[in-house]
Amino acid sequence: MKQKVVIRSLVRRDDRVLLLRRSGGRRTIDGLYELPGGSLHIGEQPVDALKRSLQIHAGIEPETFKLRDVISFLDPDYRDTQYVFVVYETTIDRGDKVTTDDEYDRIRWAKLSDIRHDDVTASTNILLDIAKYSDDGNGLDTPSAPVKHKTGIIHSDGGSRGNPGPSASAYIITDHTGQTVLAQGGKFIGWSDSGMAEYTAVELGLKRAIELGLTDIDFYSDNLMVVNQINGIFKVHNPEFIDVYNRVVKLLFNFRRVHFHHVHREYNSLADSLVNRILDENEEKNGEK
Repeated sequence: MKQKVVIRSLVRRDDRVLLLRRSGGRRTIDGLYELPGGSLHIGEQPVDALKRSLQIHAGIEPETFKLRDVISFLDPDYRDTQYVFVVYETTIDRGDKVTTDDEYDRIRWAKLSDIRHDDVTASTNILLDIAKYSDDGNGLDTPSAPVKHKTGIIHSDGGSRGNPGPSASAYIITDHTGQTVLAQGGKFIGWSDSGMAEYTAVELGLKRAIELGLTDIDFYSDNLMVVNQINGIFKVHNPEFIDVYNRVVKLLFNFRRVHFHHVHREYNSLADSLVNRILDENEEKNGEK
């Protein structure tokens, strides 16, 4: 599967964000709005790509910018390509005039609550997470009423005693509040290393989330390598991980949105304790023989 990194900018002016309407292109995006930005060129830094894209497509220079999110997206039109969107929040000088180039024909400053799903591209729907937020009248984005999409949170972990050595993988799935456990599980995977255990945990968690009918997932792991590889920031060089990585990517097609986050181990303690429980049970079982 190919990977493509795209930079997008959440340009704010008061309580509105900037959208540009596509002019031409494939049928599924022609005439729809999206956040300004562009592709990351080989050897280019994301901030430089952001500045270049905003200048070309909108005629503006960012005054301030900060990294907001990194999100994986699988475009239905290009199912052999994994898109990684690096999203920055930016501000521009109030006197800056926004213009368009040949790729766009209209400018719109819109409140999140006013943006319709069918007015924007599929990736923009994911980036803005429109369904989850409404405007409270004060220019702030606050949670709206429950949405039709079934959301959940997954924490996964994998461990190997000896690395390589006896290994196990585990996951815990909660509702979107993180308060109600929907499912948890794991398994002993035999003699392996921590990387394979981590990837197996991700695979197990995603499979269970599909069974639960979840459509939107926030996925947390304390393994930075796995998170960055799934997000497309790092390439998978270890041939032992290729097969499980490809299986994980295929599972992502079953969701509307999956966002992978890296967290420190102390914020992944429940999944970690489940891994250790599985390893302890295996040691006890072997000790009885």
